[in-house]
Amino acid sequence: MIQLRNIHKNFGSLSVLKGIDLDIAKGEIVSIVGPSGAGKTTLLQIMGTLDSADSGTVSIGGTDVSRLSSKALARFRGQHIGFVFQFHQLLPEFTALENVMIPALIAGTSRSEARKRAEELLAFMGLSERASHKPAQLSGGEKQRVAVARALVNKPDVVLADEPSGSLDSANKAELHALFFRLREELGQTFVIVTHDEQLAATTDRTIHLRDGIIENVNGVADNDTGTATAGTDTGTATADTDNGTTIETDPVI
Repeated sequence: MIQLRNIHKNFGSLSVLKGIDLDIAKGEIVSIVGPSGAGKTTLLQIMGTLDSADSGTVSIGGTDVSRLSSKALARFRGQHIGFVFQFHQLLPEFTALENVMIPALIAGTSRSEARKRAEELLAFMGLSERASHKPAQLSGGEKQRVAVARALVNKPDVVLADEPSGSLDSANKAELHALFFRLREELGQTFVIVTHDEQLAATTDRTIHLRDGIIENVNGVADNDTGTATAGTDTGTATADTDNGTTIETDPVI
């Protein structure tokens, strides 16, 4: 569903991504790990069209986003990609319900339909009774579940999460991680998660290990629809054979 081909990214003289190739299948939960400065967040931002590569292509659901105009790209991002960040980024002056509704309203959904969808998602998250509360009145775990609901309100093809449980205690962290898998099981949701949490990474379908802007290694689950992952050596790339014959390769990230 997501294909990255030969992605390069430089910041001045610093080469951050070095020819990354990567495929993400629909319904997969993939983690990206690596030391600080490896390029994880840069890769996620390029995948989410928040940043552009210096060279290479990004295709999501068959659309080459590298070819879209700025206006078309913003519209595509709002309709097809959801984001969850380490710190919830909820707007403090709005209630939980209103925060979830906002992306749908921006996308042109009617207010009644946006409200209905937001209420359904908050119910799914076990937050119906907290819908009228503002972020300051919510716990850390509740805020992050509202942020997940907001990411899902436009029914995106993929949710990209950058250290989503990094600011949570262990109980809320475990609850959030379980939520990702429940969303995959019940809604078929695809997730790509940048994390330093080894426990979360160990439970995902595949773990992409980045170092110095290349994919150093890939750990994957062999007995599922996403296929078997094997790590490259001399070239620093990684490949994964999938049911649709796609291949995964990646390079340096920050």
